Amino acid sequence: MKRQASTVHDDFDNPLTSVEEAEELSEDELWFLPAPTEDELDSLPPGLRVEPHETAVLDDWRKAEAGHAARLARVAGRLGALDERLKRGPEGWRLRLALIEAADLSWFAGDRISPDRLALWISLRLSGVQDSTTALARVGWAVRRLTGGPRPEIDLSAFLDRRDPEKLDDKAEPFADRACGWLELMAQGADLHPITRACMGFHLWSLAGLGQLGDRMEAAVTAARIAACEGKGAVFTPLAMGGAGGLRSGGPASDRLARWLDGMETACRTAMRHLDDIEAWSARVETEIAPLSGRTPSALRAVLTEWPLVSAPMAEGLTGSSRAAIQRNLAWMEARGLIREITGQGRYRLWRAS
Repeated sequence: MKRQASTVHDDFDNPLTSVEEAEELSEDELWFLPAPTEDELDSLPPGLRVEPHETAVLDDWRKAEAGHAARLARVAGRLGALDERLKRGPEGWRLRLALIEAADLSWFAGDRISPDRLALWISLRLSGVQDSTTALARVGWAVRRLTGGPRPEIDLSAFLDRRDPEKLDDKAEPFADRACGWLELMAQGADLHPITRACMGFHLWSLAGLGQLGDRMEAAVTAARIAACEGKGAVFTPLAMGGAGGLRSGGPASDRLARWLDGMETACRTAMRHLDDIEAWSARVETEIAPLSGRTPSALRAVLTEWPLVSAPMAEGLTGSSRAAIQRNLAWMEARGLIREITGQGRYRLWRAS
């Protein structure tokens, strides 16, 4: 025991003094040395870190775009097909897809609002007992911005309908200064494809300095509008239809862009299938109403094909038919399973294609 203690004492009294002796030891025995330079950031304690330079960030996304050029071209082609379909289709198709996209984004953000409940809120401000009016208002904002409104890269404050939360005065100026970092990066990345730029803007959204509960929803809606900025028929690009895997964070820019492209391609296919189903429903209804007389059945079919939800007063105004004729034909179509009433009420009822 005395000899062992003396040995330990001698070891501490005679530390390694030469580089040659240190190099002879294995890496496991050098646990007390600092980590290598490239791993230095990971070994630091939690706290503020210096963000990468803007040029390096943009270079990462340019390299990612170059590495996925073929896949990007394929997704851009699918988006172009959807854009042309919406350009030739009725105006109501944009609202129909916006309701589905906003409802799917609500599940991604944690609000979990179905398209029917969302449509009831937008049309009649009706909500269920289990619904949060704040969540419904947030998803309602998404529908409005997915169907129109200012472009986010031009006026982000107006797009988000936000004012500086630090100023309680209703007449406070918009908080444009909060998003200046994000807007500058987006402007410097103008040479990127809109789809790549949208992905970059979504993953760099924290630079906007919002920090609000709904920032994930706002980031996704903003990206959806940026990706479709060159569209003629599509106001937004579907991102969450069929799953929100493309919105998942983590990994380098190349991995994020790859997931983004896969998710967008799936969402565009889902949107096209939905439009195919609506056209197939319209053809089936046309066959069913063939024996009926008058112009109201055909006009009502056209309205229900275009708009996701229809009330009797709305159908009366769009078709020019009498209220009695509209209600009679709605009841006839509902009895045959062609449409479905979604409010469950005796008044202020709404129908949708079944």
